[in-house]
Amino acid sequence: MSEIAYTKKEITELLDGRLVPEGVHRMLSMPKDAGRFKTYVAVLQERVKWPYRIILPYASRLYVTTSDVAGEWVIRCECGHAFGDWRRNWKLEAVVHVRDTKEKLDEVYPRLMSPDPSWQVLREYYCPECGTLHDVEAPTPWYPVIHDFEPDIDAFYTEWLGEPVPGRG
Repeated sequence: MSEIAYTKKEITELLDGRLVPEGVHRMLSMPKDAGRFKTYVAVLQERVKWPYRIILPYASRLYVTTSDVAGEWVIRCECGHAFGDWRRNWKLEAVVHVRDTKEKLDEVYPRLMSPDPSWQVLREYYCPECGTLHDVEAPTPWYPVIHDFEPDIDAFYTEWLGEPVPGRG
């Protein structure tokens, strides 16, 4: 069975929500082609206005990128705002809106369906520069800020992609 390689146009349509359902299903169900990650990153790189190289897409509109310091990576918003070292929880540098009262929770939940704020709150994490909402957590009020994950970028590039790790040195 031969590999199906996807074009930049197809990846762009997928990101923009314009890829037909059959195309989305085909992408999800077929084996991944070797060049898909490079194509995906190339499309993302073309969309940003800053000069830093995307090392890894981290979340929607968040990326691990190179920085002004050679060999160091940061978490960066699509607008260019740097949240700091990629191994540190970027949420600690975000603007946080906490919905911790019945009134604030009722703004987002249907009538009579919001949680009891003594049991659960909503934490919304925004980019301080462009205002993009990057994440929402629904923990108990006393729970610490959740660090979603710290990717093993070295292993991803060397073991999964079989390529040298970019932006190191």
